[in-house]
Amino acid sequence: MPASSGSSSPSAARQDPLPTFCFKVELEFANRRGEAFFRSVGGLKYEAEIVDVREGGVNDRSRKLMGVTKWANLVLKRGFTGSSELLDWRAEWLNPGGTRDRLKGTIIQLSGDLKEVCRWTFERGIPVKWEVADLDASKSEVAIETLEIAHEGLTFSRAG
Repeated sequence: MPASSGSSSPSAARQDPLPTFCFKVELEFANRRGEAFFRSVGGLKYEAEIVDVREGGVNDRSRKLMGVTKWANLVLKRGFTGSSELLDWRAEWLNPGGTRDRLKGTIIQLSGDLKEVCRWTFERGIPVKWEVADLDASKSEVAIETLEIAHEGLTFSRAG
């Protein structure tokens, strides 16, 4: 293929898919902040409800209008270490006198060389489910801790 003069090469605009194993999670509680390392993060999605509206006299179709946006719960999984930080946060919500702090957090996607590519920030997170994998003496697997967080929206931004 002949080289074109004065223009950037096609490879300069190429965007390869990002590896799914390179990410980190930053969590901000009301009085503390830190990074947590998880095996997987799920729930980076939303769904817009569509409302059918019928117009008077128009019988062959209906209008489609955007309704409420529903955000999926985030599902964070990691190897269970016996740390109680996530359980303590959940316990605050279960205790009638607890502080019930909502969580702000950021999931940061990293490139293969561990540079930030983009991020998803969620607001006003609430712990809705926590579990640890079944304990089974006949298996030699890592026990996985799962935390599910309901939130009020994700904001996507690119690095740089």
